[in-house]
Amino acid sequence: MSDTLIALRDVARRYPAQGGRPTFTAVQDITLDIAEGSFVAVVGPSGCGKSTLLNMIAGLDAPSEGRITVAREIVAGRLRDDVGYLFQKDALLPWKTVQANVELPLVFRRMPGDHGRIAREWLARVGLAGFEGNFPHQLSGGMRKRVALAATFVYGPRILLMDEPFSALDVQTRNMMENELLDLWQQNNKTVVFVTHDLEEAIALADHVVVLTANPGRVKKQFRVTLDRPRNVNDIRFDDRFRDLHAEIWEALREEVARSYALQRQLVHG
Repeated sequence: MSDTLIALRDVARRYPAQGGRPTFTAVQDITLDIAEGSFVAVVGPSGCGKSTLLNMIAGLDAPSEGRITVAREIVAGRLRDDVGYLFQKDALLPWKTVQANVELPLVFRRMPGDHGRIAREWLARVGLAGFEGNFPHQLSGGMRKRVALAATFVYGPRILLMDEPFSALDVQTRNMMENELLDLWQQNNKTVVFVTHDLEEAIALADHVVVLTANPGRVKKQFRVTLDRPRNVNDIRFDDRFRDLHAEIWEALREEVARSYALQRQLVHG
């Protein structure tokens, strides 16, 4: 296996008390190694700190305790240049064309080369050749997500952080985007950390699945996904090994989902 690229050691993130509420601990005692070139999916119940983990790896948030390193460098409180971040809701600028949105990361980073040509090449790779002059409101949800993917890959980040990027899409479009992502990942050898609530999506995409506990999030268990690559997410779900692994991971996840639900009910009803 490749060397560790991202390392978390005894990481905790606490947010100070506000408005009479006590200090909130999002994650606690997180120790995790992520190998370069791997695809890691993080699953867990709502409120277990999955997005907080991504923000800390990106440098957008800082641990209250512990240490995070990328390529053996300590992550300080700023967005790293070698990280691409794809959120649940795309961040396309509505007043700019599709091509201009994909060019933006190149402009901001003052990267050399013909930005227009590079953007058009990436739009072609995600199946949007001919839509360069359209505006985001003229595109479907799946097409907008393809633009966001192109804008994330265009400047060559070493690490891709993805926070439920396909959750708002219909099932058919979602499966197409998952396969698109797998193709791009396999061609470009990026390190991906992918947050999802969907266990089937996690297994279909990832090399490793990390299960977090209910709040505060801790690493409960890690699973290696040994399904063959390349994969098609539509077909792989019918594999007996997929079903067996799903049952095994769900056994670890089910208790945490139930515990999270009970905690939420307690907060609502006192």
